[in-house]
Amino acid sequence: MQIDTKTIRKHFQKSIDKYEQNALVQKLMAKKIVDNLPSVEGDFLEIGSGAGVLTKLLSGFNYNIYCANDLVEKSEIYVKKYIPSAQFFAGDFRRIKFHKTFDLIASNAVFQWCDNLDKVFSTCWHNLKSSGILAFSTFSCDNFFEFREISGLSLDYKSLNELVGMLSPNFEIIYSEQFEHKLHFDNPLQILAHMKNTGVNSLSEKSWGITEVREFCDNYRSKFPDLNLTYSPIIIVCRKLN
Repeated sequence: MQIDTKTIRKHFQKSIDKYEQNALVQKLMAKKIVDNLPSVEGDFLEIGSGAGVLTKLLSGFNYNIYCANDLVEKSEIYVKKYIPSAQFFAGDFRRIKFHKTFDLIASNAVFQWCDNLDKVFSTCWHNLKSSGILAFSTFSCDNFFEFREISGLSLDYKSLNELVGMLSPNFEIIYSEQFEHKLHFDNPLQILAHMKNTGVNSLSEKSWGITEVREFCDNYRSKFPDLNLTYSPIIIVCRKLN
C-alpha cells in the first residue's frame, strides 16, 4: 500500500512538534547513517528533514551549502534551529529543481513513503556530483509486523536485497545494514499514540472509532501479550557511479 503525499503531509504536519521526543528509533537510525558516512564535505541536501533529527547530527560536518527539503513547511523552523544558514525547499523533492548538484544527499526514515523507488534513486543520482554520496535509512518488510497482522495496514516495504539490487547499477554500496529494535509499551493504546506522534497514522486516512480501537487493543493483547512494537530499519550508504 502506498499513501498519497497530501495525506502524508497532513499527518506529519500534526505530529511534527511531538516527533523528536517520540522518534527513538529514528534517532538511532540517524546516528547510524552519520557514523557510517565516509569523509564528505561540500554541498549537502537533506530529504525529509522533519523535526531536524538528522539535521542536528549533520550540522557538525564541513558543508559549504546545506539544503533541506520536507513536505511540511514548518520543518524549516527545526532545520534552522541547527543550521541557520540552511536553504529550505518545501514540497515533494522529486518535483523540485535544485539548480545544483550535491556532494551528499541524506535522508532518514523517508523513502518507505515513496512509490517508484527506482525513480527516487534516479532523481538522487541526477542530483549528485561525480562520486557523490547517497546515505539513507528506511524500513524492511518486517517493520511493524505486529501492527500489520492486527490491522492489515502496511506500506510497500522493500527488503535490503531488493534495495541493493535497485541501487547497484548506478551506485557502489559502501555500507548496508538491517537490524531490529523493539519498543515495549504498557498497553496497546500507547502503541497507537506512539504511531500517531511519529506520523505513522498516515497508514490510514480513515479515523478509527471506539469500536475499532477497542477491537485493536483486544487483538493486540491476545496475539502479542508482550506488547512490543518491532522496528526493522535498513541503513544504506552508497557512492554514485558515473
